[in-house]
Amino acid sequence: MFVYAHTQSMSAAAPQHAGSNVPPRRSLSPDQPREMTPQPHDDRAESAGNKPAICPSDHASIVPLGKPSPDTKKIPKQSWEYAVRSGVAGGIAACAAKTVVAPLDRVKILFQASNPRFQKYTGSWSGALKAISDIYRQDSVRGLFRGHSATLLRIFPYGGIKFLAYEQIRGAMIRGKEQETPVRRFMAGALSGCASVFATYPLEVIRVRLAWETKGTARITVRDICRTIYNEHPPAPQPPSAASLQSATHLPKPAAEAVAASSTAMNRVTLGTGLSNFFRGFTPTLWGMLPYAGMSFLTHDLAGDFMRQRRFASYTVLPMSERSQRQLAPNKPPPLRAWAELITGALAGFVSQTASYPLEVIRRRMQVGGVVGDGHRLTMIEVARNIMRESGYRGFFVGLGIGYVKVVPMAATSFYVYERMKVWFRI
Repeated sequence: MFVYAHTQSMSAAAPQHAGSNVPPRRSLSPDQPREMTPQPHDDRAESAGNKPAICPSDHASIVPLGKPSPDTKKIPKQSWEYAVRSGVAGGIAACAAKTVVAPLDRVKILFQASNPRFQKYTGSWSGALKAISDIYRQDSVRGLFRGHSATLLRIFPYGGIKFLAYEQIRGAMIRGKEQETPVRRFMAGALSGCASVFATYPLEVIRVRLAWETKGTARITVRDICRTIYNEHPPAPQPPSAASLQSATHLPKPAAEAVAASSTAMNRVTLGTGLSNFFRGFTPTLWGMLPYAGMSFLTHDLAGDFMRQRRFASYTVLPMSERSQRQLAPNKPPPLRAWAELITGALAGFVSQTASYPLEVIRRRMQVGGVVGDGHRLTMIEVARNIMRESGYRGFFVGLGIGYVKVVPMAATSFYVYERMKVWFRI
């Protein structure tokens, strides 16, 4: 009690030093609110409750979060970081697009490869829906997505390489506005498509064969298909007999017998089997990829330029903050709104599908050559002649209707997801 009283009296008697900057301490009652000490303004605290979208919708602006960081700096297009980010963005976009249209993709392959069970459904717009219903009744949802696992294994590196190569080739061929010509855009797209085909074609053959199979008695795995393709070989041609050679060439009988024996031995040695089977239809695929990828990227770029014109920009271009505009790479256009981006992608898919479809039909016929007919490997010219003889010029466009139904939403989804992933990855 004495100590407490003494301490209180000492505090009351303590004099204020002259010139002291320390303000006198004011006692507060328990009910009196405390005064808050002003704090420095912090933009992060202000935006904590309402963070701007990183990958925005049409009603939000693109505003980088927080203070400038290594993630918000401009990434050089020639750097490994840019290549990895663009490749991952392209792979994700391709997987999303293929998943959207997987059932239609399988039906289109069955039509193109002239699967006997589904020939009755070709030739009408409703045939695709009937074919999907038939597959669903027999194999349920799994049947509609048969071969989709192989599709994803192929399409991720395919899409990644295609978009990565396009960004790099475009950057090398187009260095300014004066070089933004249709020819350069077409060549950049065509070369990027060829690069992706070189890397992923065997997986495409496996996917097509998985989709072509319609037997529901046993589950067919990727390993089964690979083993079947590897062990397939065309029937050995019959070697000429010694008598036929002698009559045709007027050779002596011993010489004719020697030639016939050599021909038989050569046929046994050169019987085509093994890894080469995974590259059936590779040549028409390359020829078809040139117009497909070239027209796809060219149409997308031209349609994007049209959408970004000054008279349409207020309706089609996604709003951006000044900071985001400063971070745009040189010659990189601002992103479009969702509906505008989907329209440009859909138009690109329509044009590219029309330009490349005949070669795609030839490619499908060659890829399933081991299970259709006698397994004889036909050249592009031979396949084209067979199609012309069987169905006329219409045979080169069989399934084109379902091709539009499949490719248009697939291309729209692919370009939309890719452009939004570029915003997310800040490239």
